[in-house]
Amino acid sequence: MKTDVLIIGGGPAGAASAMFLIEQGIKPVILEAHEFPRYHIGESMTGAAGQVVRELGLEAEMFRAGHPVKHGITFYGPNGTSSWFVPVAARDQQGQLCAQTAWQVRRSSFDKMLLDAAVARGATLLRGKALTPIVQDGVVRGAQVRMQDGGVQSIHSEMLLDCSGQGTWLANQGGVTGPKYLGAYDKQIAIFSQVSGAICDQGSTPDMQKGNTLLFYRSKYHWAWFIPLDDETVSVGVVLPAAYFRSKGESKRDFLLRELHELNPELKRRLPEIKLVEDVHAIPNYSHQVKNFGGKGFLCVGDAHRFIDPIFSFGMAGALREAQFAAPAVAAYLGGAGRDLANPFARHQLFCEKGIDIMEDVIDTFWEYPVAFGFCVQDRYPDLMVDMFAGRVYEHEGQPSAVLHAFRDLLRRREERERAYLEPNMDSYSIPIGSRYHPERAAIWEADASTGLTEAWMRMNVAEAPAMA
Repeated sequence: MKTDVLIIGGGPAGAASAMFLIEQGIKPVILEAHEFPRYHIGESMTGAAGQVVRELGLEAEMFRAGHPVKHGITFYGPNGTSSWFVPVAARDQQGQLCAQTAWQVRRSSFDKMLLDAAVARGATLLRGKALTPIVQDGVVRGAQVRMQDGGVQSIHSEMLLDCSGQGTWLANQGGVTGPKYLGAYDKQIAIFSQVSGAICDQGSTPDMQKGNTLLFYRSKYHWAWFIPLDDETVSVGVVLPAAYFRSKGESKRDFLLRELHELNPELKRRLPEIKLVEDVHAIPNYSHQVKNFGGKGFLCVGDAHRFIDPIFSFGMAGALREAQFAAPAVAAYLGGAGRDLANPFARHQLFCEKGIDIMEDVIDTFWEYPVAFGFCVQDRYPDLMVDMFAGRVYEHEGQPSAVLHAFRDLLRRREERERAYLEPNMDSYSIPIGSRYHPERAAIWEADASTGLTEAWMRMNVAEAPAMA
């Protein structure tokens, strides 16, 4: 079988990639091993993710499906009394912030809707599992596939898009992409399920809407989420160091039930009786980065090459937006552009990594300096922080912004010193530099953390720190 573009994976990255390619006049083949609907985590959309859904012409379908409307995120400190709210907002043609909404989604139905839409618009869906890439003279030419009937078939393509999510299919094959780095987020674990009977907000103001995301902080690297999925069901989960989970000696179910009532008083109030309506799941190894994720005949999209941390729901936004960015780059490649280059997608890589690096710096600042972070959200840089929470981090004209400079000062990552994007050798872009990526930096970060928040505030020229927690 031959096709111009073979997409590995029919989740949001794969389905959105297919729809954006169809807009370019390219009808791809999507290879998906699982029958949809199927259970999946990652239910909350940022403003930027919601905007991509609108640009795909699916807004009416989202409302018909009854997905809860998300007006923003409320974050609760450890004692459950102090909190701050970040609204979902858009930028108008004059660049001013204006009200906008996104959605919470039950991934089983949302992913199926996207995949069905891609097929309805002209993509071909094949059921099967990708085995190995076909590589000829250093160019990826498709994949060997085990079909549902057990037979093995070669699917030849001019372009292969790896949209396999955290499975990172192509990187795991070895020899095609660059190496895959795991960060110290892989020392964490997420344990999660869905519950009924939770107490949701019922107010009329944006910060009290029933469909908003609620995040509950306990301590460094230890937090919980609360995401309404419909009128009755809420997705709940806890992210924490795996060593802490092991130390308790509990089953996943018992651990989650206890944590939901011990982690944060405000979370406990909202779950007077915990009624699980879904199995309890666990996922380890959250953070990773694949170097050189594009090349002759291939490109990885979304989590297939990089994921940082789930706390601010950047994963789906990254997948949908990268699908949008990849389509014209793939169309240009199919038209002959860059075929003589060592990496025809080097500039696309650099563009994507700069955006994700901003997400990484935002998340790392939150974990390393939560009080300073909260001050930036509430008082010093609220508009710029709304943009970052919305996932508007690829608009490089306004970056590094004032708040990003402040964060990189705190993290000792000023772009001109450590965030070095080397041209023309752009395969050297975005060296993973965070405390979670380089063991040799651990001693530096531990020493830095031991100085406490006072030094952080001094570096930000803040005279007095307000209490966040």
